[in-house]
Amino acid sequence: MKMKFCFLGGADMVGRMAMTIEGDNKRMLVEYGISPTKPPEYPLVPEGKIDHVFLTHSHLDHCGMIPSVCGRNNCELFTTPLTAEIAELMMMDSLKIAKAEGYPQPYTPEEISKTMKHVVPLTFNDTIELGNIDVTLHSAGHTPGATMFEFTGDNSTLYTGDIHTEDQKLVLGARPVQCKNLFIEGTYAGRNHPDKAETISRFIAKIDEVIDRGGIVIIPCFAVGRTQEIMLLLKNLGYDMWVDGMGRSVTNLFLDYPEYIRNAKSLKAAKRTFNEIRNASMRKKALEGQIIVTTGGMLDGGPVLHYLRTLKDDPKNAILLVGYQAEDTNGRMLMEKGCINLDGEIVPVSCELQKFDFSAHAGHDQLVQFIRGCNPENVVIMHSDNRELMLPDLEDDYNVILPEVGKPFELDV
Repeated sequence: MKMKFCFLGGADMVGRMAMTIEGDNKRMLVEYGISPTKPPEYPLVPEGKIDHVFLTHSHLDHCGMIPSVCGRNNCELFTTPLTAEIAELMMMDSLKIAKAEGYPQPYTPEEISKTMKHVVPLTFNDTIELGNIDVTLHSAGHTPGATMFEFTGDNSTLYTGDIHTEDQKLVLGARPVQCKNLFIEGTYAGRNHPDKAETISRFIAKIDEVIDRGGIVIIPCFAVGRTQEIMLLLKNLGYDMWVDGMGRSVTNLFLDYPEYIRNAKSLKAAKRTFNEIRNASMRKKALEGQIIVTTGGMLDGGPVLHYLRTLKDDPKNAILLVGYQAEDTNGRMLMEKGCINLDGEIVPVSCELQKFDFSAHAGHDQLVQFIRGCNPENVVIMHSDNRELMLPDLEDDYNVILPEVGKPFELDV
């Protein structure tokens, strides 16, 4: 059976993922995210009525615009229950950010509530029948609850969303799924990650060094996945450690759904070793500690800015970046120019800065290996600024498609 695919965003860039699938008398939407730039960038608006929406995971570049579809059109949202709960947190937070920064709000809190009422919660290995197509969920290994969707009609089509194939402390890696058509992210096309054990060793050594010289370590983290991965890495160090921001709520949600994490006992132990910051007086106390893990991961908002006001001028202190720093963010400005925007003023930062690769995305060689394990005929590469760098490893063995936003194409499903 022929199905028509069209990317509304995210085909040739990292961010604002969205793709429609049309056929079998239905129109489906896979993800509908935003690019959290300044101002935010949105995907194209889908044409016609959407019957079903599929969400792989709860990062804003995949879920950030879903209420504008599900909340207005009363269509079902298929995802894991953990992803749904975290996505609700992220969507509400994005409205707060839009209000704080003076951007138009793309949907209302009521539309978020309506979206949550239309969630159809599914878990890994569940299969649902939608007409002549079966949809099966598989773990994506990216964050807890993140799923790949396998659409099976006459043939099998796998949509990965964001994946990591390497086991992390928080979640086990994704495993290949045999398919004819493979839609796969290419975030790290052309780049491999450094050896994980070596990265962890350097990271811990830097923390020890900063604390030995009397400094405070601040680790800005994404709330979903990265905060918890870092907590698991640090839980046995024995330092005076604090955690602040939305990451606390997400940790509790992860523990509510232990089936989606690698080791709930270990995450509980990590949670116990960190002091949880709940108010201003505790933030003051945290500045007398040794390690602060806090949102936001790109230094653009959240409690991290409060700590930077106090810590930025002392070279004994250190900011250890552990996530991607997008263009036009404070984190990128700090890396490139050694300064940040605080309260509308560009100020220099004197404390030490280092970046460590703790990405939850598969690197180039891992992506190629995953593709070979799936053994597809057609490989569609998305979510990438450098997709063409994958061609030399793939084009002799597969029909590689580099889709463009707004340009539909057909495949046998």
